[in-house]
Amino acid sequence: MGRRAKNKQGLPPTYDEFQASKDKKEQKKRKVQNDSDATAIPSKKHKLSVNERTTEASQKPKKFQKKPKLGRAKEEPASEEERLPEVDLEELASARKSLFDDSDEENEVQEEEFDDEELDDEFEDGDLEQVESDEEDQVKHMFSDDDEDEHDLEDLNAENMEAYSKQLDDEDELEAEEAEKELLEEGTVQPRAKVLPTDAEEEEMAQGPQDVTMVRTRMLEIVKVLDNFKTLAEEGKSRADYVSRLIKDICEYFGYSELLADKLFNLFSPSEAIEFFEANETARPITIRTNTLKTKRRDLAQSLVNRGVNLQPIGSWTKVGLQIFDSQVPIGATPEYLAGQYILQAASSFLPVIALDPKENERILDMAAAPGGKTTYISALMKNTGCVFANDANKARTKSLIANIHRLGCKNTIVCNYDAREFPKVIGGFDRILLDAPCSGTGVIAKDESVKVSRTEKDFMQIPHLQKQLLLSAIDSVDANSSTGGIIVYSTCSVAVEENEAVVDYALRKRPNVKLVETGLAIGKEGFTSYRGRHFNPKLNLTRRYYPHIYNVDGFYVAKFKKIASSPHDVSKAGAKEKEHAARAEAEEEGIIHEDFADFNSEEDEAFIEKSKKHSLRKKGINPHAKKV
Repeated sequence: MGRRAKNKQGLPPTYDEFQASKDKKEQKKRKVQNDSDATAIPSKKHKLSVNERTTEASQKPKKFQKKPKLGRAKEEPASEEERLPEVDLEELASARKSLFDDSDEENEVQEEEFDDEELDDEFEDGDLEQVESDEEDQVKHMFSDDDEDEHDLEDLNAENMEAYSKQLDDEDELEAEEAEKELLEEGTVQPRAKVLPTDAEEEEMAQGPQDVTMVRTRMLEIVKVLDNFKTLAEEGKSRADYVSRLIKDICEYFGYSELLADKLFNLFSPSEAIEFFEANETARPITIRTNTLKTKRRDLAQSLVNRGVNLQPIGSWTKVGLQIFDSQVPIGATPEYLAGQYILQAASSFLPVIALDPKENERILDMAAAPGGKTTYISALMKNTGCVFANDANKARTKSLIANIHRLGCKNTIVCNYDAREFPKVIGGFDRILLDAPCSGTGVIAKDESVKVSRTEKDFMQIPHLQKQLLLSAIDSVDANSSTGGIIVYSTCSVAVEENEAVVDYALRKRPNVKLVETGLAIGKEGFTSYRGRHFNPKLNLTRRYYPHIYNVDGFYVAKFKKIASSPHDVSKAGAKEKEHAARAEAEEEGIIHEDFADFNSEEDEAFIEKSKKHSLRKKGINPHAKKV
């Protein structure tokens, strides 16, 4: 076993024992000090300066050069042992044993702190007798050293505690100062960042083309301000100022007319509007629809993969769509395409047919059928049963319609070329009608960028007018007593409210014998029930909107009606011209500003004005009945 294991430190003494031992040590220490003074022996703890050591060393003969540390004689070389003086080893061993019995830790401290210089000084003075003292004196001397060390340790701990306490106080003061500074900063109105250009910069920008990077950066900064206007807006600038500048930057960066940019911007929040405009700069994925009359989607996909086409299903909401990522062959000229196994068709064009949900053996009318994507899809869902009337007002477009019908093998389809407003004069009593109405094309800007600048305010008046007439004709052409149908689906490839919610709301007001029902589509955002202060029928939340930045499809709108009763208009023999004349006459009678609307009743108005004044005074904390002094 080692030295430390044999001399393990015991339990510490009690406080009374420690105090008694301490007093006893003090007495012994004083006694030794008195004896030393009497015999003129220098104190053992007294350390000489360097000069004193040098002088005394030169005057006194040296008995030896260096004394090894206690307990380490075996580790020193033999040459040094020969030069040591003769010492009684038994007495030294007994002293060592006594020290180890008292405390192993004290022995370690003694060995570590008892340096060579002190030994040299002691032995140079010839004080060998103090080293060879009895056991009791040696132990007492050691305890006296520990007592001084404890006093030094207590003083050190007190100093450390005082310093640490001061440090904590300083940290608390610093935190308090920082908190007070932060409160002052919060209470101080910080200057807002100036995002809008000055008048001089506006004139400079009007003179020539701008840096597109600077324009885009300014757009993003304005969007941040509009999203948190109360905090970030510049003093003295209104929200209208920021919106006006943002629309101008959109026109400059994306190439829109100011009219169309304003219409599209107001459909979304500022940040989402930027996403919409950016999505219109990217082409939509190429998609194809499997013709289930000739093949299955799995078989078609395998055939195209074998030809080097990279594809995958569009989504869970359709069972016939495939999205094409890359192709080693022209996707519109493969043997599968020529055989009629698929047709190139936008994914958004699937939506109205899915909402229509055609059944077998029904009579269905597609009022604007060209180029035939929706018509052939309806025929496939009906499995070539029943009858599909494919009508288009443009005779030139019927050629592509007929070609696709033949290529895809649709045998239950009849192609006709009528103005759709002629229905039901031509024929009526349909189970279901699909009206994919002509529109401004604001949802397919990625395909036709000319829409950005070609649309005018007149277009957004004439096109909705035509759409309203077509929708009323479709409603009148449906058989309300159909056992399986009585369904009308209205859709456009536009996102403008004037062509969607406004038209549907108009039809609900003019034809109370129809109601809106769920479209049955798994995706899509709800239609607007109010827009910029204009309120629509609450049921318009059943309609669905589609945006390119959300669903990665063309902008689209779908509404589904259910005809619940017949009306006198169902048997009307009026043609397109008669309906147009009646619609214009009706529009004049129901204008926004009617003659009766301008008549005011002064007496009634005074009561309302007085009531409004009282209400305003109460809001300001003023008693409206208080008498003026």
